[in-house]
Amino acid sequence: MTPKRQLSFWQLWNISFGFFGVQIAYSLQSANISRIFATLGADPHNLSFFWILPPLMGMVVQPLVGKFSDKTWCRLGRRIPYLFLGALVAVIVMCMLPNAGSFGLTIGGAMIFGLISLMLLDTSINMAMQPFKMLVGDMVSEQQKAKAYSIQSFLCNAGSLVGYVFPFLFAWIGIANTAPDGQIPDTVKYSFYIGAAILILCVLFTTFKVKEMPPKEYAEFHGIDTSKKEEKAPSMFALLKKAPSTFWTVGLVQFFCWAAFLYMWTYTNGAIADTVWGTTDVASEGYQEAGNWVGIVFAVQAVGSVLWALMIPKFKSIKLAYAVSLLIGAVGFASVFFIHDQYLLFISFLLIGVAWAAMLAVPFTLLTNSLSGEHIGTYLGLFNGTICLPQIVAAACGGLLLKLVGGAQVSMFLVAGVFLVLGALSVMLVKEGRKA
Repeated sequence: MTPKRQLSFWQLWNISFGFFGVQIAYSLQSANISRIFATLGADPHNLSFFWILPPLMGMVVQPLVGKFSDKTWCRLGRRIPYLFLGALVAVIVMCMLPNAGSFGLTIGGAMIFGLISLMLLDTSINMAMQPFKMLVGDMVSEQQKAKAYSIQSFLCNAGSLVGYVFPFLFAWIGIANTAPDGQIPDTVKYSFYIGAAILILCVLFTTFKVKEMPPKEYAEFHGIDTSKKEEKAPSMFALLKKAPSTFWTVGLVQFFCWAAFLYMWTYTNGAIADTVWGTTDVASEGYQEAGNWVGIVFAVQAVGSVLWALMIPKFKSIKLAYAVSLLIGAVGFASVFFIHDQYLLFISFLLIGVAWAAMLAVPFTLLTNSLSGEHIGTYLGLFNGTICLPQIVAAACGGLLLKLVGGAQVSMFLVAGVFLVLGALSVMLVKEGRKA
């Protein structure tokens, strides 16, 4: 096996740069979906059900992208064709979704149109997102993976920051932040349009800058015995049976983490509209102002994540960094329940950003270091189930939990805090290394 090459900072940067644009699209979705469907007329107790579709599509799409891209090779490469196709579809759907209430449809018709658009948007975002994680696994040595995923985490949070502030920025320059009943404000529409343009430009940058390894070089880089390439590829279920224990133990941590963040994405708008602006009327100016402020506090979360990402490598143990980060995030979630000032929320979301930084970088570092290069795309696609399944479960249970905690949407932040504590405790079960 030839010595594994070391990539320069800018080579690592180019591999992940397109993720910046993908994350803008994802952040616009996560910050505005509850706002969009509440504006269309959804009941708060049913809001979490609209969040079942995104992770459900991710759980279906990402393993398939991994499996098929493992066996793909063309002029553009192995992973890049999938990210380019996903980005192209996402751009089209991003121009459709915020117009769900503008076509003269009934409330039910607008809801159905919005749901179909959301399904297509999340399918395409997942198709564009997963290849970036696979590119790092494909092209980066074990010694540089932590650095590569940290760069990806930085770009992810930078993209989130941009996407989150768009509605607030557009309102600040005078674009209408209210609209007739059942229609989405122009601030949200223009945010999706600009986000779509940035997404395709960023993906084009990665497409032209990154050259994937041809099959022979890839096999040498990962120490794969090419004599086995004629054997029938194992099924995804067979690979799951052979998955290292790290796959499952990190997956348990992921379950609690992603359930917690699903509740943040679902209930932040309603929670702060109630506790800070004193309204639950989705047609009110206060509710829409709260919707813009959601983008600001999510942007603060992204800033906290970027800053904390610089601290994670300073820990002697990556597991310790993981657990401490989740506990700090739990404090941030719980504190939202007690805060009634829009600016004090910055403290809460800075702390939440600490947990987010660890969630973006640490799990993939632990997992890819426990895998060989063979079937890495399929494994990363399957591992996405540990992100999607908890969100599906959390979304399905959201309405029931909301009733159990009294019906106030802000109470779901206490639930999220408990989940992150459980996630931090689960980190103790994780074993590092390929023999784990």
